[in-house]
Amino acid sequence: MSALTLNMKLAVPGTNIEAYAQSIKAIPMLTVEQERELGKCLRNDNDLESARVLVMSHLRFVMHIAHSYRGYGLPQSDLIQEGNIGLMKAVKRFDPNVGVRLVSFAVHWIRAEIHEYILRNWRIVKVATTKSQRKLFFNLRGAKKRIGWFNYAEILRVAEDLGVSAKDVREMETRLSTHDLAFDAPSDTDEESDIICPAGYLEDNRYNPAEIAEVDDWIAFGHGRLYDAIGKLDLRSQDILKQRWLSEDKSTLQQLAVIYKVSAERIRQIENNAMKKLKKSISLA
Repeated sequence: MSALTLNMKLAVPGTNIEAYAQSIKAIPMLTVEQERELGKCLRNDNDLESARVLVMSHLRFVMHIAHSYRGYGLPQSDLIQEGNIGLMKAVKRFDPNVGVRLVSFAVHWIRAEIHEYILRNWRIVKVATTKSQRKLFFNLRGAKKRIGWFNYAEILRVAEDLGVSAKDVREMETRLSTHDLAFDAPSDTDEESDIICPAGYLEDNRYNPAEIAEVDDWIAFGHGRLYDAIGKLDLRSQDILKQRWLSEDKSTLQQLAVIYKVSAERIRQIENNAMKKLKKSISLA
């Protein structure tokens, strides 16, 4: 196995985090001059070998940042890998001429990728979508000084410190205090616990044969009553209703007025009278 392949495998941490940590610590750190020269080669000549060296020499820094997010209950190896993606994005955008070390520039990109991963995977339902909610999600737990709910003074203080509204603080505190509920109950629970889970009380009757047959029968019954009531009207009223309401190419009052050689207002009156007779006939059926 070549040294290049071996080194690139280190960018993907496995299940043995301790062995991974020891491996990346063996990679030498870069001096300011080395980092600047590698950055220039990458930026000016698109030298991928320079990019590889810049990434590999900063893997220990990614692991240090990922370790600070271990309290979210997500696999440490996944957090490190997402942070490594952020490091690669930072290396791609790194400008050595600005005079800032890569480690200072990359911290934003590393944290951004880890934040996105946590928000996608911390809960089944995403708990933070707006900018204020994202800010609260990563700061609220650190802002809580005691176990339990915030009082009003604490809510105002947190809102002022983070530059968000008190309403956002209360809403995020509620979201952080809830838990995902499985659709199906665990196999070892009793029947009473099954009712609590959504599978115990949510039903989809859209494709129930009995429901479908009942709906179809009711629609057919309604159509039959409607056409029976229309059949009791005079022929002119029937035609006007069909032309105005039942035809795909509906006629206007003016078009019917020309056909029957009356005014449009007269057609409207006939239509209204026919509608009243229909309603009365259907209600008595």
